[in-house]
Amino acid sequence: MKKSGLMKYGAAFLAAAMLMGALTACGGSSEADTADTTAAETSAEASAETTKAASSETEESSAEAEPSRLDEILEAGVITMATSPDYAPYEFEDISSGETVYAGADIELGKYIAEKLGVELQIEAMDFNACQGAVSMGSVDMAISGFAYTEERAENFNISDGYNIKDSDQGIIVLKSRAEELSTKEAFTGMTLGVQNASLQQQLRAEQLPDSKEEIITNLNDGIMMLITGKIDALVCSVPVAEQYCVNYPDLAVSDYLFEYESEGIRILVEKGEDELLEAINEVLAEVNESGIYQQWTDEALELATSLGIETN
Repeated sequence: MKKSGLMKYGAAFLAAAMLMGALTACGGSSEADTADTTAAETSAEASAETTKAASSETEESSAEAEPSRLDEILEAGVITMATSPDYAPYEFEDISSGETVYAGADIELGKYIAEKLGVELQIEAMDFNACQGAVSMGSVDMAISGFAYTEERAENFNISDGYNIKDSDQGIIVLKSRAEELSTKEAFTGMTLGVQNASLQQQLRAEQLPDSKEEIITNLNDGIMMLITGKIDALVCSVPVAEQYCVNYPDLAVSDYLFEYESEGIRILVEKGEDELLEAINEVLAEVNESGIYQQWTDEALELATSLGIETN
């Protein structure tokens, strides 16, 4: 009986041991499979990260290799400049030789910038407002045409440091016969004022004389004719320009009303984001401002324009 019972218990113990062994073997196989899977996933993730990093480096390298506007200018050997040549002595046309030659202080500035960069200057003449559009579309490298600083321009362009920095009140030209009548802010209520599109003067009229009416003019010479013929009541422009027009046209006068404005100099416009080109231009402007050569260009251009019978501003 004892032997039979012992055998019975021995068989049961052996069966239990075999079962535990089988379970242990199964458990070991599962852990190994899991470890293998984890290792494979880790390897795949590492490979993906390596590929991603390599791709990112390639993209960065490609971006770095893309030439800037300044690189393109230096490679081509030419810098293009938009200007509106109707604003002597800063930019105007000299046709005395039978061919159109662009002259003026701003033209000399453009030439000076080109010379410092070691390239040629190519001038693209167009209306004042078109100059800004040409820069925005990238069809020219820069625009030099008497641009004052405005917040809107700062948002849409790279704007250079100032040059030709001097006090320059902004005022209004009126007929001399109406000068006393049109001498206060209230007097311009309902009056039609001529302004160039996208100009500082347009902005000042809208902000400080909102009750007046706006008439867009192509250039100041057209505006003067419109004022004389009664198509507009007044013409907005800088006081130095207004005073010169009044010398040329005795029937005109500068209104006693002046806009609130503090000059920050004239600016050059460059396409937004072209920081290298702007930096190069600002380096040249620093030399120009320090040397005072812009005033020399202005004096020479004034003498030339006067000899040609061109009205100066």
